[in-house]
Amino acid sequence: MIQTISILGSTGSIGTQTLEVCHHLDIKIAALACAQNIELMEKQIREFRPELVSVDNAELAGKLKEALNDFPDMPEILHGMTGNNAVATISSADAVVAAMVGVAGLEPVMTAIRAGKDIALANKETLVAGGALVMPLAKEYGVRLLPVDSEHSAIWQCLAGSPEHSLKRILLTASGGPFRGRKPEDLRNITVEQALAHPTWKMGGKITIDSATLMNKGLEVIEAAWLFECPVENIEVVVHPQSIIHSMVELTDGSVIAQMGFPNMKHPIQLALTWPERQPSGDRRFDPFDPQARNLTFEQPDTKTFRLLPLAYEAAAVGGTMPAVMNAANEEAVWRFLAGKLAFADIAVQVEKIMEMHQKSGWSTNFDFPEIMAADLWARETTRSL
Repeated sequence: MIQTISILGSTGSIGTQTLEVCHHLDIKIAALACAQNIELMEKQIREFRPELVSVDNAELAGKLKEALNDFPDMPEILHGMTGNNAVATISSADAVVAAMVGVAGLEPVMTAIRAGKDIALANKETLVAGGALVMPLAKEYGVRLLPVDSEHSAIWQCLAGSPEHSLKRILLTASGGPFRGRKPEDLRNITVEQALAHPTWKMGGKITIDSATLMNKGLEVIEAAWLFECPVENIEVVVHPQSIIHSMVELTDGSVIAQMGFPNMKHPIQLALTWPERQPSGDRRFDPFDPQARNLTFEQPDTKTFRLLPLAYEAAAVGGTMPAVMNAANEEAVWRFLAGKLAFADIAVQVEKIMEMHQKSGWSTNFDFPEIMAADLWARETTRSL
């Protein structure tokens, strides 16, 4: 079992739950990184006593150091991408939990892989934008990518013990979000508060909006394609409102295997940190007669209302820098919606416009990290200009 970890994105939903799991399992914390929530970071430092921390910028680093002036075990405090990379490569950590939001997690994940660190991956944008770089790099350095997303953890568990190349199809489940059953005209006047009211999961703002638009499921399709070497055309999204079945796999003999449980992100986090062992978790015990689990239903996603899901399939089919562009445009559009500057329905409109512009201008299919980041920057700047 992993003994010591560092966490990229320690103040977010996955980061805070990872720290709870580490407390339960007595896993030590070597280093932490966050963006701007230095109040929570201060509390985490006082409780878990990391050697090293990183925040977004020098000003925040100074404020954090001042807040910890009375703390006897003052960690080294860095900032920016230099700090993130230091957290990702600290020698005392056995593994890195990648829980940063967005493509900002790509560089530190690649840096951690080069340092020989196993990656507990909760940052799906890393593979969406850079899967063509990350997967070969992980093989080159012999590190494990341990999925933390509940759906990818479920697929991983369902495939455990199956012969290699026995996967025929992935059935990736989706709750459907808060607007399941709505029509396109119903999405015009959606408020931020309505979009953040997810019916099943409690998550951070960006991923919650992505779940409401079904973009999160599109990103997960691309992530699953990379993690399990499965063509996207063999990955089918299934709306399952109860969120009891976290995903299913169909094998070449026609068998379908599902992983089930009440929604709880601590389970996939703990499994990633203890694999192949399974430790007691103290989670809510599964009861098939519980009202939440008694009736399980499945629906096809409404791709006419939720346009971002088919756009993700299109981006994966085009390949090259298109998934990175799609992801960047979506990130910018989501932040604009959360800031009250863009209508909910126009998130998909803007992403589609950016993808069309990128396709007309040409894109690189033989690329490296600088090309990905250049495409990401172009998409962000162009989205802001719309």
